[in-house]
Amino acid sequence: MNVSTLIKKYFASHINDVAIDVFDEKNIYAVYQRVIETLTQHINIETTLLQALSYCFYEILDNVLTHSGKELGTVITHYDSEGHTLSLLVADDGQGIRNSLAENVKYANLSEPEALEMCIRDSVTDGKGMGFGLYSTSLLVRDAGLRFDIRSGSHTLRLQEGQTSVIESDNWQGTIVYLQLRTDKEINPADVVANRTNAAEQYNELFLNDNELEELW
Repeated sequence: MNVSTLIKKYFASHINDVAIDVFDEKNIYAVYQRVIETLTQHINIETTLLQALSYCFYEILDNVLTHSGKELGTVITHYDSEGHTLSLLVADDGQGIRNSLAENVKYANLSEPEALEMCIRDSVTDGKGMGFGLYSTSLLVRDAGLRFDIRSGSHTLRLQEGQTSVIESDNWQGTIVYLQLRTDKEINPADVVANRTNAAEQYNELFLNDNELEELW
């Protein structure tokens, strides 16, 4: 995987100021924990955003190991404290969205653009998961997002300013999920997870100590 190409394309203004992690089934949780803990240390990032993001981020990581057919994925992150913006990218060089969904007979005949449009819908899956991770991420972007790209093959699905489009792009063998989020906006984590789990409580238990929890109230 050409990480330098990803940095130049998605983090052009911050080439020398990004964090890079490689994960597999053995260290996925450690990478997840390290990224979220690092963000938690920035007091200007809204806690409600982190509560929702922590759920979506793990789902995106897990998608790589569950659906890509590859054993490794890469995470690139950058937090702009002055611009109140978090940029986060998760990439793999696996089979891609279309081929993954085609493992489910319901989606076997989708074109690549159609597969990208479908993958952010609720309960759309290749059969190996619930089909909720990218859907909940789309809800996070709805509430706090500046941009959301899912790039796979020769197309990119983009959610930006409330509009969804699928455009042709340079070919990528695998899948790239790229998020730009506003970090100064308070949101409702329960809305992001469609009230199916308690994302706020899960985040609080994992990443906040008792004193920090008291400050929330």
